[in-house]
Amino acid sequence: MSSNNSLTPLYFQLTLFTDQGRLRYLSFSLCLLIYMTIICVNAVIILSVCVEKSLHQPMYIFICCLSVNSVYGSAAFFPRFLMDILSDTHFISRPFCFIQIYVIYTYASCELTILGIMAYDRFVAICQPLYYHSKMSFRTVIQLLIFAVLYPVFACGVCLYLTVQLPLCGNQLHRICCSNWSVVQLSCVDTTANNIAGRIVTITTIFIPLFFVLYTYLRILLVCRRSSSELKGKALQTCLPHIVTFVIFSFSLFCELSLSRLEADKVDPVIIVVLSLEYLIIPPINNPLVYGLNLPQIKEVIFTLLKTRGSLTMQL
Repeated sequence: MSSNNSLTPLYFQLTLFTDQGRLRYLSFSLCLLIYMTIICVNAVIILSVCVEKSLHQPMYIFICCLSVNSVYGSAAFFPRFLMDILSDTHFISRPFCFIQIYVIYTYASCELTILGIMAYDRFVAICQPLYYHSKMSFRTVIQLLIFAVLYPVFACGVCLYLTVQLPLCGNQLHRICCSNWSVVQLSCVDTTANNIAGRIVTITTIFIPLFFVLYTYLRILLVCRRSSSELKGKALQTCLPHIVTFVIFSFSLFCELSLSRLEADKVDPVIIVVLSLEYLIIPPINNPLVYGLNLPQIKEVIFTLLKTRGSLTMQL
């Protein structure tokens, strides 16, 4: 590949940022508050599951992993985004841009694979309760989580590797953060390999988990129809948070995928900003709130932790 800067730009320019004047400080404060909220609410879930031994069960371990993943994905976006809000120039180095793409894409992919594993966990618990402890042993849980992490890491790594190799005829990204498809569109050469790899990764990390979750919940629904009202209530209590989480994240991701296929220059910047922010803000806040408020086991531990901390504070 040529070493010419027009083919290998040393930086990218995020052109969607505009001069907000003094409003930038209000925007910065609101975004910082959102980021701190994401960190705090997810930290509470992680701490609750780690500290309380009664929550060392597959379902709660998966919930804890969702919160860890939310913190991971947010860390790739918010610190840089907060800097850009206050900055007059919006250039991002080539290495950091690709790191941001990789972290955000692995975050999104891991979210779906973990949600798929959670659907399987609920399926076994409700449809095959006698085999639950043998099928969802600690070893199996660890193996499922390793797969849920390693596959997105590998798949997104392949896509990013193909993108890094492309010679680029520009460096302007009409986004508020780096996006793989936005970089690919700057290519000076044919991008068929990138398109094929992108479609394969999209199918395996998005649509397969989507259809798997739909299948498992269809089976759960059929079992609940023939069960007692007590079992239906328990099934609804444990499945509803997962369904809400999955629907919200799927919708948010659909918005992002739709945005990646639109001609950014012809779309209202406000729409681009909203669609870009949605899957990076709503799921990381929604997940801990939904599970913390709807699952009494987690809610009880959270209240106990808060009460204990309040007592220690009073003693000090």
